[in-house]
Amino acid sequence: MTKGSAFVPHDLKAPIKGAATGPLAGLTCVVKDMYDITGETPGGGNPAWLADHKPASSNATAVAKVLAAGATITGKTVCEEFFFSILGMNPHYGTPVNPRTPNRIPGGSSSGSAVAVAGGAADFALGSDTGGSVRIPAQVNGLYGIRPTHGRVSLKGAMGMAETFDVAGWFAASAGTFRKLGPVLLEGASAPAPVTKVIKGKDLMALAAPEVAAAFARFEKRIAGVLPDATEVTIAPEGFDDWRETFRVIQGREVWQVYGAWLDAHGNANPGPGTKERLAYAKTVTQNAAEAARQHMSNIRSHVRGLIPQGTVLVMPTAPMLGPLLSSSAAEFDAYRTRVMNYTCISGHGGLPQVTIPAGTADGVPVGVSLVGWPGADETLLDLAVTLSPFCGD
Repeated sequence: MTKGSAFVPHDLKAPIKGAATGPLAGLTCVVKDMYDITGETPGGGNPAWLADHKPASSNATAVAKVLAAGATITGKTVCEEFFFSILGMNPHYGTPVNPRTPNRIPGGSSSGSAVAVAGGAADFALGSDTGGSVRIPAQVNGLYGIRPTHGRVSLKGAMGMAETFDVAGWFAASAGTFRKLGPVLLEGASAPAPVTKVIKGKDLMALAAPEVAAAFARFEKRIAGVLPDATEVTIAPEGFDDWRETFRVIQGREVWQVYGAWLDAHGNANPGPGTKERLAYAKTVTQNAAEAARQHMSNIRSHVRGLIPQGTVLVMPTAPMLGPLLSSSAAEFDAYRTRVMNYTCISGHGGLPQVTIPAGTADGVPVGVSLVGWPGADETLLDLAVTLSPFCGD
C-alpha cells in the first residue's frame, strides 16, 4: 500500500488569506479536492479528470464562506476517486497516513482532509459525505465530524456524486472549533430543541464488534446523567441489508449519471481497485431499478424520521468495526465496507444530521460515537458535541 501526503500534488502555491476579522479569524482550513477555488482545478481524486478540466473562475460557496469568516485556506487535500469509497486510499496520489494509527486506513473519501486535521496541519477541514465520507474518516482519525441535514450546507461549486445523499461537511480536532463552523456554513431551516429522549438501536448494537460495543458502553457510563437514559428500539424492521441495498442502487444510478459519459469517453481515467468495480456496477443500474429504490427509500425515510422526531436523538457507534489494517485483503475491505454501510445509510435515507465525536478507543484505536437528530437539529447536535467533549477519551 503506497503511503502519501494528505495534500494533492497540485496543491495551492500559496495560502489564501481570509478576511481580517470574523468568527474564524486566525484559523487555518484545508479543502477536499472537489471544491472550486478560484484559479484552481478540482481533481476529484483522478489525474485524468484534473487534466481534462479548466481552473475554477470563482470559489465554491462553502469556500467563500470560510474565507469571509476570516479563515486562511492552506491546502487542497487528497480524496478517493469520484468519492466512491470509505477506505481513504488513492492509487494515483498514495494513501494519506492516519496519524493516530498509521497501519490502518485513514477513512474516505475525505481522507486527506481528516488526516491533515488529525496531524495538526490545519485547524479544520472541508469534506463531503454521501455514504459516510466525513463520518468514517472522523472516527478512524479521532476527530469531530458532521454530516449536516441534507441541503443545509451549500454544495454550489463542488463536484457531485449522488445528489439524493450528497452533503458538505467538516472536521475539527477540538469541539470548540468544530462548533464555530455551524453559524458560518449552515443555512436554511434550523430547528433547535432540547433533547428530551435518547434512543439506542438494539439491531445496531447486535452488529457491533465486541471491542466497539465495549468502548461504546464505557462512554455511555461516563455520560450517565448528562442525557436522558437511552430507550432501546429496533431501527430497521426490514433489516439493514434491505436498507443498504436500496442506498446502493440509488447511489449507483446517480454517480453514473454524473460521471458515466465522461468515463466512457476517457479510457485513460484508469480508476483504481475497488472504485473501478463499483463504477462498473453503477453502469448497470437501470432507471427502473433506481425508481423502485427511490419509492422504497421514501418509506424508509418516513420510518426513520418517525423514530427521531424533534427532541429525540439516536446515539450509536459511528461504525460497527474498528478501521481495518492497510494490509487487509480486498475481501476484508469489502466486508468492512458492507458492515459500515449498514450504519451510515440511516442518516442518508433520512436526510438527517449526524455528528461524530471522538468518544474513546479500543486498544489505542479510535472509536467514534454518533448523535443523529431530526431535520434541522444540526445546531443542537453541535452544542451536544461541546457538552459531551469532556467525557471523550478512555
